[in-house]
Amino acid sequence: MNQLHTMKSIKNYINGRFAIAALVFSIFSFANAAEKVVIKGSDTLGAKMVPQLAEEFKAIKAKQGVEVIFEVAAEGSSTGVAAVIQGTADLGMSSRDAKSSEVSKAMLGGVKLKPIVVAKDGIALIVQKGNPLDEISKREVEKIFTGDVESWTSINGKPGSVSIYTRNTSSGTYAVFQQMALRKRDYATSSQKMAGNEQIASEVAKNPNGIGYVGLAYIRTPGVKVLPVDGIDPDNPDYPFARPLYFYIDANKEMRPIVKEFVDFCLGAKGQGIVESVHFISIL
Repeated sequence: MNQLHTMKSIKNYINGRFAIAALVFSIFSFANAAEKVVIKGSDTLGAKMVPQLAEEFKAIKAKQGVEVIFEVAAEGSSTGVAAVIQGTADLGMSSRDAKSSEVSKAMLGGVKLKPIVVAKDGIALIVQKGNPLDEISKREVEKIFTGDVESWTSINGKPGSVSIYTRNTSSGTYAVFQQMALRKRDYATSSQKMAGNEQIASEVAKNPNGIGYVGLAYIRTPGVKVLPVDGIDPDNPDYPFARPLYFYIDANKEMRPIVKEFVDFCLGAKGQGIVESVHFISIL
């Protein structure tokens, strides 16, 4: 009987130890669970700037014993705003203001769109390195991109049909450039729509007759040349095609602590240093 009692005591002791160990492991696992931040939207922000901000933030948090996983999808500003409205992203990247139709749709769904300016950008005009043109006027930009001018002859004196490269219609840059440079006129029907800045820069670099526009992060692409507009460089605050870059959030929801911490990092000195390192303009 004593032996049976002893065996039961040992079994209860072992079971108790296992229960405590499981509880400790559960608490430890919960405390060390990875934090996830979902960011969707603009290619201008999402191709270079935001991934670099995310990597630096991850490294800082790792030193604090916190693992952060970022999911970044850069498919155009429209997708970023839509993701915030749908609740599928913590932050929506946008290189344009939210449209009135988007604001209305958000309100119907109980979402209040709020923009946070994270950087400034200039939409730079680029041509192939060998193009004899050294600058361009706003009027010439409008004529080229609307199709009023189809040959380089009247622009740089060199024969050849102009090849126009633009962003696709889901891009905030596409919409902002249309408003700023084309005075809301339609793009030329011959214009070729690209998925991102990198693709535009790549195509222009290969095409002696090409012209396109990119964010400041892409003006150093090999084989391209930046054209000042009316004598003003795109990284100048007075540049005619300058614009803010945003994170959109739902102001009706409190940001999760890790998301707020990341946004604060982006807006701080270290984050803005990264903004400048990829050739955008700091907000500080």
